[in-house]
Amino acid sequence: MTPTQLAVLECGHWFAGVSTRLRAFLLDAAVLRLIAAGERLFSRGDAPDGLYCVVEGSLKVSGTGESGKEALLVVLEPPTWFGEIALFDGGQRTHDAIADTPGSLLHVPQSALLRLLETEPEHWRELALLLADKLRLAFIALEAMTLLPAHRRLAQRLAMIAEGYGSARGAERSLVRIPQEQLAHMVALSRQSVNQILKEFEAKGILRLHRGGIEIVDLAALRANA
Repeated sequence: MTPTQLAVLECGHWFAGVSTRLRAFLLDAAVLRLIAAGERLFSRGDAPDGLYCVVEGSLKVSGTGESGKEALLVVLEPPTWFGEIALFDGGQRTHDAIADTPGSLLHVPQSALLRLLETEPEHWRELALLLADKLRLAFIALEAMTLLPAHRRLAQRLAMIAEGYGSARGAERSLVRIPQEQLAHMVALSRQSVNQILKEFEAKGILRLHRGGIEIVDLAALRANA
């Protein structure tokens, strides 16, 4: 792993907070894996194979209904760790994970993690904190889908993306590179509705629309609209 890649990991709230022992284990056990745009990392129903961290690029996590319609849940970007659900229950993968762009991942095999946790069970709590962060975000998103009107739902999700879903220190960014179609899937709205709301936010000076991205001009105002 290069110093640049290690610096990416150290920006993450979770990785920065783990014990020296778990940190050393993760770095020693992890294998760096390159992934191409459109490559499937795993599918819903696959057997668990360990923990991953996005080092470069991005991945889409989604589900597909019987009709073939895709529900995009989240786009994972550096330095997000994921895959811990199946570590806890040994169950199958819950969703599909597909590379949205070329990138690289760290992969810590399931077997190595389980061996560590069998002999040093105190690390379960540290991994539980990773799971708790995801659960907290899931409840926020579920509440938004149920209670918030469309414009607030969209503002909340955009703010979360701009803040890196809270996974990294100093992760706030001004440019969100996500197609409006994907954004619409994430908040269960039509692309037309999303485009209309974004134009309203643009008229208020909250953001600017660009080809291939959304520039957040006033993050505080965006949060206030959520």
